[in-house]
Order: sequence, then structure tokens, then C-alpha cells
Amino acid sequence: MQTDLRQNNIVTLIGKIVSDYTFSHEMYGECFYTFKIETSRLSETTDILPITISERLIDKNLFKIGALIEINGQIRSYNNIVDGKNHLVLTVFVKDINFNLDLNKNPNQVSLNGYVCKPPVYRKTPFGREIADVLLAVNRSYNKSDYIPCIIWGRNAKFANNLEVGNNIKISGRMQSRNYQKKLDNGDILEKTAYEISVSKLEVLENNKELEN
Repeated sequence: MQTDLRQNNIVTLIGKIVSDYTFSHEMYGECFYTFKIETSRLSETTDILPITISERLIDKNLFKIGALIEINGQIRSYNNIVDGKNHLVLTVFVKDINFNLDLNKNPNQVSLNGYVCKPPVYRKTPFGREIADVLLAVNRSYNKSDYIPCIIWGRNAKFANNLEVGNNIKISGRMQSRNYQKKLDNGDILEKTAYEISVSKLEVLENNKELEN
């Protein structure tokens, strides 16, 4: 059964615009811009997430820092080469934008259907919490794929540790930002931000196994 490419990568975000839009690139005569929004978690912390949008969807009368906005789109990945090394970069590519909000909706929803493309990495935190890192390849049009890091918790993590490269899985969760420090060769500390999907529900499609936190 062939996957509907329109349905295998769905993201809905509701949040506050926290940066102005800046030019990113041009493709086939159409300009694209990037900006960031802040979304809330149940824990009252927030995530600052990167957004890519076409010039066609920007209403300059409504697009202002501090404005509340709903974004529907897809997670996209691309490689950014820095000092000869590939770095995976994630962004939310906007399909639709809305300033008339339903604030009762979940402000951060992600649904992905893709394929495990690296062996999962299973570990435990110093406090004993189980975590598994899974890199998911999600197909899109024109024979392209997006490579999306997912972090899986608890009993789902132990289950995910048994996944194999090539397994077709479907996940639901939220997109989150995570700040970390990287030590450079000269000893300096660089503050960086990683983006990943925090998984709440996992389903292996081949044998219809499903787990939910």
C-alpha cells in the first residue's frame, strides 16, 4: 500500500512570533524567508522553533513580532556544510498560516510516517529514565526525503531499541528545541540548539504494534 505523501508529514504549531522574517533563498523565482516562533509546553517551559515561509504567505499587515499565529506545514531537513562537515538542519515549512486562532487546540502537534534509517541509540539518564534516539527518513515528492531526529521515552524507548533499519513506523509527538554546549578544539564553549521530535506515540506499521506514553 503506497503512502500518501501529503499525510506522512504533518505539523501544526500555535505560538508567538519572536523574530522578524529574513531572506533565506529563492527557488524558481519564489522567495522564501525564515523566522522563529515560541510555543508552550504543559510544563510551562517553551520551545523556540525555526519556520520557513514563502513570500506568498506573508501578510505584512498581520506579521508582527509578538503576534499569535497558527502554522500548518511539514518538517523539512537539509544539510548545512560548516568547516567541511555536514550538519543536519530542521525547519517547519509553512503550507498554511492563520491568525484567527483556536486557543483550545494542542499548540504543538507532529505526525510522521517514515523509515528507520540508522540503528536506534538506547541509553539511560543519570536519573534512570530510558531514552532512545531514532533517525526517521520521511519521503516527500520528487523522490526526496527529510531526515528527522526523534527522541523516544520510557517503555517506548525500550521497544524502539529493537527497531531495525528499514522498519516503517508512524509516530506522534511534538517538535522541541534543546540547548546544549559544544566544546571547540581551542577549548571555547559554543552554545547551540538542537531540534527534534519528542515522541508520545509509536506504531510499527509492518506488524501493527502500537505503544503510547
